[in-house]
Amino acid sequence: MKKTRLCNMLGIEYPIIQGGMVWIANGELAAAVSDAGGLGLISPTAGMSRDGDQVDNLKRQIHIARGLTSKPFGANLPLLHNPQIEGLIAAAIDEGVEVVVTAAGSPGLYTDRLKEAGIKVLHLVASVRHAQSAEKRGVDGVIAEGCEAGGHNGMDEISTFALIPQVVDAVGIPVVAAGGIADARGVVAALALGADGVQMGTRFVATHECIAHPKFKEAIIQANDNDTIITGRKLGPIRILKNELAATIVEMEGAGASVEELIAFIGSGRSRTGQLEGDLAKGETYCGSIAGMIEEIKGAGEVIRSIVDNYETVLDGLR
Repeated sequence: MKKTRLCNMLGIEYPIIQGGMVWIANGELAAAVSDAGGLGLISPTAGMSRDGDQVDNLKRQIHIARGLTSKPFGANLPLLHNPQIEGLIAAAIDEGVEVVVTAAGSPGLYTDRLKEAGIKVLHLVASVRHAQSAEKRGVDGVIAEGCEAGGHNGMDEISTFALIPQVVDAVGIPVVAAGGIADARGVVAALALGADGVQMGTRFVATHECIAHPKFKEAIIQANDNDTIITGRKLGPIRILKNELAATIVEMEGAGASVEELIAFIGSGRSRTGQLEGDLAKGETYCGSIAGMIEEIKGAGEVIRSIVDNYETVLDGLR
């Protein structure tokens, strides 16, 4: 499999990053991905109670991962509206994580501080403009995410394979493609468009090491190509599995509900309700539109090996 400059920059064997999924990107999963040659990411809220301390939980998950692998791994730290972000940045530095992925906020806030500590910084973007802004603020690379991705998406809802070549042409730093990728075909396609690697979330949810609720994993396995939907466009687009909650949100939006009414109805912690607690009717189950391709729960290492083993086969089919 092709080694890209992302591999050299992050010290990984394959240009594959596991998404830092809120509530469920735990230390065991990150370690398994990293041990298989990719880059695992930890979410500070992985497995945490609703009122838990993110800083303490991040440290605990890092220690779990450290006990399982000697390979590099990172932390996913959303910046916006996070009252504990200062403590999380300090914890990432103190614990010596190799990589931090930032999102949902200005990439200029903590990049210098993290890089001074020897940490590589990747920033999540959904447009060319944001990618250029992140580059100017010194990040080491950007993760360009299209609207096929599960969870929060960019307001313009640009598709991954339209976004990637435009971002690649606009910046000089490594670009990672995210959204709608689950196998070797997607990796080859992303690299052909100029990306230096890929990030996958939904594919790694349906793995043995992920702590997502078994009902959530099974829902991904059973999903078809049209079983996800984007909701909450007034608040910010979120792709989730179709369910009772999604239908109600769409109905409210169609009836002209205000932002305040939507926030009051959705409340907080809906993604924990669906993804960690397994309430598939009333919870938000972040899921990419690639779910229809995922047919079984595998080990995280097996997912990566399958991509690596099939990479050359896909290339051969193009010759």
